[in-house]
Amino acid sequence: MNNKKVVVIGAGFAGISVASFLAKDGFDVTVLEKHSMPGGRARKFSAKGFTFDMGPSWYWMPDVFERYFNQFNKKVSDYYSLERLNPSYRIYWQDNPMDIPADYKELKALFEELEPGSSIKLELFIKEAAYKYEVGINKLVHKPGRSITEFIDLDLISGLFRLDVFNSIKTHVRKLFKNEKIRQLLEFPVLFLGALAENTPALYSLMNYADIIGGTWYPKGGMYEIVDGMYKVAVEQGVKFVFNQDVSEIVIENGKAVGVKVKSLSNPNLNYEADIVVGGADYHFIETKLLPQKYRSYSDEYWENRTMAPSCLLYYVGLNKKLTGLTHHSLYFDTSFAIHGDEIYTNKQWPTNPLFYVGAPSVTDKTVAPEGKENLFLLIPVASGLKGDDETLRDKYFEIIIERMESHLQQSIKSSVIYEKSFAVSDFISEYNAFKGNAYGLANTLLQTAILKPSCKSKKVNNLFFTGQLTVPGPGVPPSLISGEVVAKEVIKTYRR
Repeated sequence: MNNKKVVVIGAGFAGISVASFLAKDGFDVTVLEKHSMPGGRARKFSAKGFTFDMGPSWYWMPDVFERYFNQFNKKVSDYYSLERLNPSYRIYWQDNPMDIPADYKELKALFEELEPGSSIKLELFIKEAAYKYEVGINKLVHKPGRSITEFIDLDLISGLFRLDVFNSIKTHVRKLFKNEKIRQLLEFPVLFLGALAENTPALYSLMNYADIIGGTWYPKGGMYEIVDGMYKVAVEQGVKFVFNQDVSEIVIENGKAVGVKVKSLSNPNLNYEADIVVGGADYHFIETKLLPQKYRSYSDEYWENRTMAPSCLLYYVGLNKKLTGLTHHSLYFDTSFAIHGDEIYTNKQWPTNPLFYVGAPSVTDKTVAPEGKENLFLLIPVASGLKGDDETLRDKYFEIIIERMESHLQQSIKSSVIYEKSFAVSDFISEYNAFKGNAYGLANTLLQTAILKPSCKSKKVNNLFFTGQLTVPGPGVPPSLISGEVVAKEVIKTYRR
């Protein structure tokens, strides 16, 4: 039994994960969470009979979730039930919409229609992506990224060129496929989650494997069911959660973190003692706001030079009717991919005519909306660090995307809106202390991979660790679960002597 006290800051996916693994190993773990519930960016809220997931809405890589629960002698099905979506999603082009079938044979037939001979090339693409997924998920993402020696691994060295880390996903895709729709279909996961396809290593075609072979799933009841299941596992391991705790300082004595202070009206000196501190909140916030300057590992210049994944302009919408012909996930690629990509990553401006995503969980799940009504989640990827997301700007973009939806779906939507709430860059900052209002973390560029990410262990405070989307392995829900596990192993390795 290890009775060392661990304080984890933040109850997002990574925070709950690291807390659970440490408690399982016998540490005395307390999680301090700013909000009134666990989940971080994956919280939920209810209004007018609708239940909205606030953040993640795609369930990919079911094997990662299953593996997570298995390590606590549990199964995903102990906490929530999954349904594979078919079609996986729909894409609205400038001409006709296209359903992306869950069945691989049907997808190959679709590719063949778009570009004769492309189904054979898809086989090759997926075979390579399967290798990257296998090695990437089982080897690369489980490395703590603290030393180059971690990567002295026969599989990694022998497969270095097959992993395609020095080639871009854009080059990789465009070498195989000529049809522009196929190219955009294969490039969208990196564009929405990380960086321009030309700046993203072709290693990340593993996301296409996750999409096409792993499938798109939905946890009945909504994405918050994952949080709820993880929270229950954590409590079973002995983790203590304290909510409504806004951390104001990590107390350092003689180069060591000895406690965590929170803002409290009832007790201005409220301090949680700690032998070890794990930051599961925004890395930049912890470094720049919770630590004295001399204990920061990274300079302001370092942070300014990071390439950020997008932020988002989100809308949670309730309609007083059902829409006909709606799918659970829809991507509106009816404007220029290249222009919106440049506006997110190169010019860093509010988009002129954005690509956007629509989630409609009420198509699959009757529990998230009153009977006869529709629950919509609208997302526009935008550049991190943008200013001016006031009500006027949010209203403008809402009008733009609703009009485009009405045009494609050939039915009225705006007149049926009975609930609408927006969430954007300034909210990511105020709600999550997110650096530059980012939604996903650091972009998946070559120079921000593995050991080139902010370290999961402080360089100045030897008992301070970090987990989550700004450190290893990177953005997304499955990587956040893995991040907690990786960092827990580092803590255990350091303190179980």
